[in-house]
Amino acid sequence: MGKTKMTPEEMSAKLDAVLATHKGEGQKALMSTLQQAQGIYGYLPLPVQKKVAEALDLSVAEVYGVISFYSFFSLKPKGETVFTVCLGTACYVKGAQALLEKIEESIGVSSGDVTKDGKYSISACRCVGACGLAPVILVNEDVYGRLTPEELPAIIAKYKEAD
Repeated sequence: MGKTKMTPEEMSAKLDAVLATHKGEGQKALMSTLQQAQGIYGYLPLPVQKKVAEALDLSVAEVYGVISFYSFFSLKPKGETVFTVCLGTACYVKGAQALLEKIEESIGVSSGDVTKDGKYSISACRCVGACGLAPVILVNEDVYGRLTPEELPAIIAKYKEAD
């Protein structure tokens, strides 16, 4: 979507610059550093986790613990367009599972995966905090609520046309 891809060398140099500003700061700089690293790479692969841990004087286990705790962080690459289905209690009770299955069918990948061309990925989360709009999906930062599976093809088409 008009985003210029960086080379691996450029990404590494950018991460090194971020890490240089937080050298030895430990836990207090971890969240910010991880957010910046994910902004560079799109996700947080193990080599990036190791570099962050080393720069902040933390263990890789400490870094991984934060990454795996917060749903904002990703251990796997995401597509340019990310479909996220809320599976929290209110959304689940109102049919979110059917929405997830319809999106998987339409995009052609399962939750947690990305299409081969890297354009689309699907994820599920536990709550987006919009329970009054249940069931809810997010497409990147756009929120869609009170959905039925029949409404999804038009929403998906909107994002495919934007490509």
